[in-house]
Amino acid sequence: MDTKDFNERWPEMKELIKTAHPNIKDEDLELELGKEIELLEKLQEKLGKTKAEIYEWLSIMG
Repeated sequence: MDTKDFNERWPEMKELIKTAHPNIKDEDLELELGKEIELLEKLQEKLGKTKAEIYEWLSIMG
């Protein structure tokens, strides 16, 4: 999934993340254009997953 696809699909993925991980707050899922990597790193830290796990998980979702 490229950056454009990621940004377009983010609202849907965000809801799936919130459903799967209710402990994740809305502010943890705020997407700023150009800061997609920082968001993924924050998710990685909050969920205790590796970078590869986050990318795989999101690719499955999207």
